[in-house]
Amino acid sequence: MKTIGLIGGMSWESSKLYYELINQKVKAELGGFHSCKSILYTVDFDQIHHLQGVGDWATLDKIMVNAAQNLEKAGANIILICANTMHLCSEAITDNVEIPLLHIAEATGQAIVAKGLSKVALLGTKYVMEKDFYKDLLTNKFGIEVLIPTAEERDFIHEIIYGELVQGVLKDDSREGYKKVIQNLAAQGAEGAILGCTEIPLLIKPDDVTIPTFNTTKIHAEQAVAWALAEEMVS
Repeated sequence: MKTIGLIGGMSWESSKLYYELINQKVKAELGGFHSCKSILYTVDFDQIHHLQGVGDWATLDKIMVNAAQNLEKAGANIILICANTMHLCSEAITDNVEIPLLHIAEATGQAIVAKGLSKVALLGTKYVMEKDFYKDLLTNKFGIEVLIPTAEERDFIHEIIYGELVQGVLKDDSREGYKKVIQNLAAQGAEGAILGCTEIPLLIKPDDVTIPTFNTTKIHAEQAVAWALAEEMVS
């Protein structure tokens, strides 16, 4: 079994889900008393949130590279960023470590293609919805058309993520608002919805909407386990 290196703390609410999902998947695959070999490096989300707000992505790159390098030195064989937004720093990480990084959008793209879909809605922070790093990977590598909410809806989604979900606050009104956004995008032809913030699956469950949802946290975590166990599963 290879060792998974996790960059967490963005927020710790979703990072604990990564740890749980990874170990559940290993137990399901190997049985017995098996758990995953992993190393967790947690950043201070208050600092991350501030730097995001002021647009200092150069400093964020340095923080994430430092985290990745520490995981590499500690013996990790692969790196996961336990957040969608911070994949804006993925290129800086891959340029500065020798071990691979499993990109959350790539893992999600593979899951969408496997389900036979070609047009999906994308919900996440404003950075995920409005910047090109996530949408371009899905479109250029997988041929997936990506629909995003209106400006007003993007503001609402972003505010709920940072004002509630990262604090572990789950409100029925917010859930209904998210469901309405997804329904609006489904009416525009979205065949599925990417829950492109690792906290959104805390709020929205598959049965809440009429189109398939893609829980990026679960997809990312389970693909990491598949990678870590590849040799054992063959043998």
